[in-house]
Amino acid sequence: MTLKQLLYALKVAEIGNMTEAASRLFVSQPSLTHAISELEKEFDITIFTRSNRGLTTTREGDEFLGYARSVIEQANLLEEKYDRGDNSNLRFAVSCQHYSFAVSAFVDVIKRFPADEYDFILRETETYEIIEDVSLLRSEVGVLYLSSRNHDVLEKVFRKNALVFTELFRIKPHIFISNSHPLRDRDSVTLEDLEPYPYLSYEQGSNNSFYFSEEPLSSLERKKNIKVHDRATLFNLAIGLDGYTVCSGIIDTKLDGPNIISKPLDIDREMSIGFIRKKNVQMTRYGSAYIDFLRERAVVGQM
Repeated sequence: MTLKQLLYALKVAEIGNMTEAASRLFVSQPSLTHAISELEKEFDITIFTRSNRGLTTTREGDEFLGYARSVIEQANLLEEKYDRGDNSNLRFAVSCQHYSFAVSAFVDVIKRFPADEYDFILRETETYEIIEDVSLLRSEVGVLYLSSRNHDVLEKVFRKNALVFTELFRIKPHIFISNSHPLRDRDSVTLEDLEPYPYLSYEQGSNNSFYFSEEPLSSLERKKNIKVHDRATLFNLAIGLDGYTVCSGIIDTKLDGPNIISKPLDIDREMSIGFIRKKNVQMTRYGSAYIDFLRERAVVGQM
């Protein structure tokens, strides 16, 4: 196995076509095919399945490529440490639930490590996708929450995928509502107060059980329910329909604007917000800095 072979495999996976990948790598297609075949033979796995429609990554191929990305990232960091003149291969990826403080921390990382070129990725996505991204090392860090209701199920999923959850902070559930909402002047709100208003939550695809929900209390029956996919849409509906969502209550007004406010929810529950990472995989300096910024943002948001 060589770094060049790993880079070849990652490029083929990115493009999904051997001919096009060979062209972009400036190698012949037979040479590229041979390099991939040698990798598969050495590790006794099938990385790609081949058909008339192109190449598809297998499940074991996804896992292999996740580790390949980690190896390449560590090699890039080593090169950067001893060759300050070349920082063009910087790569860092995060997958998270729809938290503005997670986005703010991502911005902080980019500002701390300025470079002429980099390849950073931030995915606000479904809970199961977060777990899969970190499991396959598509993302170094995943940000999500645990509660007494989903803890046992998600911890089982974490163990199955060799993931480690680390708590960042605990907080009582809050709601996000618009600054023109009829409940805007309340010091806190109850579930009874919220009953007339639409409940907004994030759609979780085929894993839409309350265990994978982003919102505490998602298993409660409500008369008015709206599911959305992105944070901007949720906030627009909160403003337009006097809707609400149950959340951490931590908001970044610079990113989310002044129209959304947070109110404590009068209920005896807690959210444990933290991050997951792959077990026994060393964090890059970007990952370590991101965690530090998450802690700082959380503290500021709770003040």
